[in-house]
Amino acid sequence: MNYLAHIYLSGENELVTIGNFIADGIKGKNYKTYQRDVQIGILLHRNIDTFTDAHKTVRISTKRLHEKYGHYSGVIVDILYDHFLAKNWHKYSKVPLKDYITKFYDALEANYNILPLRIQKMMPYMLADNWLLSYASIDGITRVLEGVNRRTKNRSSMHEAVIELEAFYTEFGDEFSAFFDELIKFSKTKLIEFNQTM
Repeated sequence: MNYLAHIYLSGENELVTIGNFIADGIKGKNYKTYQRDVQIGILLHRNIDTFTDAHKTVRISTKRLHEKYGHYSGVIVDILYDHFLAKNWHKYSKVPLKDYITKFYDALEANYNILPLRIQKMMPYMLADNWLLSYASIDGITRVLEGVNRRTKNRSSMHEAVIELEAFYTEFGDEFSAFFDELIKFSKTKLIEFNQTM
């Protein structure tokens, strides 16, 4: 899953959310250098990724893209699924998406000192272009895919995946909905487990 989903699946704890958000930059056992709630967020992120990568519904989505995009298909599906989460946000939260995102950006700034350098460098761009809110529109997803494609030095052609998104919009949306309901349950169970054992 991509940024918005990871943030949402963290629940109400600010530090768990921060840990989940920064997890990709924390390798191996380095997570143990952080305080407990951040550790829980990092481990939750890893469990979400494992669950997602192995899920049969997600594999249907990635298979649709695999011939053209190869191993980048999973990254693309993560981004497309964030689009459907943002677009259908009202189904998952009573807090308006704009307000939810503003609260998260405030949390990032409040915890700036524990963010990895990569995240600190990324933050100004993320906030200036409001990446998370932009996921709700096709134009926003197009810009996100263009940015990720640039980071692959244009090898991935990911910016073209909007073509598949529009061509199979209903299919991707249905797959996201079916999968995300299961992922929510999985994440809640993991959070309870981590809070009881850590």
